[in-house]
Amino acid sequence: MIGRFIAFPCLGGAVLLASGFSTRANDVHIGPVSAYVEINVKPWVDSPLIVQSLRDSNRRHAGLGPPDIEKLEAQWNLELSSSVQPLIHSIVDTALSAFLRKKQVAAEGAITEILVIDAKGLAIGESDIATDLFQGDELKWQKTYLAGPGAVFIDKAQKDQSTQTLQSQASITISDPQTGKAIGAITVGINLDAL
Repeated sequence: MIGRFIAFPCLGGAVLLASGFSTRANDVHIGPVSAYVEINVKPWVDSPLIVQSLRDSNRRHAGLGPPDIEKLEAQWNLELSSSVQPLIHSIVDTALSAFLRKKQVAAEGAITEILVIDAKGLAIGESDIATDLFQGDELKWQKTYLAGPGAVFIDKAQKDQSTQTLQSQASITISDPQTGKAIGAITVGINLDAL
């Protein structure tokens, strides 16, 4: 069954929820995840480091087209199984990624991963190495950055195979405080067992 998306105001922004699932039991996580994000994530998502990193990346990537992004994604995929990882290290060895790792550690198990995604859908900061660089084909970017300022998307709950914990991803549009325009998005993996 193909789901549809419902937007409603919640905690200062729109929350987009996937509907059309065979059971509503999967939706019980939305309230606790929304509350956790409002209290523990939103206070730092528009930090100067995140905003400036997105501005810089958007400037650098402004001329990238689909073929360029496909090449970067192919390089990322090759590097995942290699000991030589210049592209991966150009993302994970930055001040932004170090900041995200500190936020993940400070969450004491409640946050499982954090990604910052630019206007082209490319991950530019990661708390852990992600399986792909391009996030623009995923709902976490489409339902936030493309939806505009104030958008929040909470994905369905899923069991993470590597950690065996029940998780959901909460994604938020990041806006430039000077212009009010969307400049990227952040995705935070939430360990539902820790809420």
